[in-house]
Amino acid sequence: MQIFGVDIGGSGIKGAPVDLERGDLAHERHKVLTPQPATPEGVAGCVVEVVRNFHWDGPVGVTFPGVVTGGVTRTAANMDKSWIGVDSAALLSRELGGLPVTVLNDADAAGIAEMTYGAGRGREGTVLLLTLGTGIGSALFTDGQLVPNSELGHLELRGHDAETRASVKAKEDHDLTWERWAHRVQRYLQHVEMLFSPDLFIIGGGVSRKPEKFLPLIEGVRAEIVPAKLQNNAGIVGAAMAAKAVKAEKH
Repeated sequence: MQIFGVDIGGSGIKGAPVDLERGDLAHERHKVLTPQPATPEGVAGCVVEVVRNFHWDGPVGVTFPGVVTGGVTRTAANMDKSWIGVDSAALLSRELGGLPVTVLNDADAAGIAEMTYGAGRGREGTVLLLTLGTGIGSALFTDGQLVPNSELGHLELRGHDAETRASVKAKEDHDLTWERWAHRVQRYLQHVEMLFSPDLFIIGGGVSRKPEKFLPLIEGVRAEIVPAKLQNNAGIVGAAMAAKAVKAEKH
């Protein structure tokens, strides 16, 4: 079975049909740059471009980098503030000509995919997926059950919003070496571990393609730390899974 997934990020918007039996993309993904400013209308136009690139005519799952409840976007730390309070599911459905659209938090989508097909498969206890990219997204699971919209990238760390210190964007903005950046990530993981005592950290986002560059440098964290197996496709896969779940509920 295939469902379309779209992953909206602070720098890029990517999507593809997903083979939900394999938990992988059915075709090579199509990606466009996130417009600046990233307004609802501008981003919706990009989502339409990605979906129509595949001539898709069916349910679509979409991730958003912020809190999403009932299809409504509630926060927009790395997007234009005009997203706050928008019924994004209804907006995107309208722009896509009435196709059914399901919207959820981007890290939650990545977490659902990793827990089903990837590094978290079969793991009990408390599992925390962290996506390191433009910001830091988080997906918190206890015995396989998601606690949605945890948004732990916005915890305060030494007087700063954590993602401004330990995201990949922070590494690039401050021209940090892998060693210096790994030390910041370590401090962040230690802080999160103090609060939630996870059994497993899964590190996702684009940086999960290069785990050897930074994971061996992280010390003083009790929990096991592993890279995401689905890497930067996890959000697309999880978005498709969420759209399938909504479709199943309606039938």
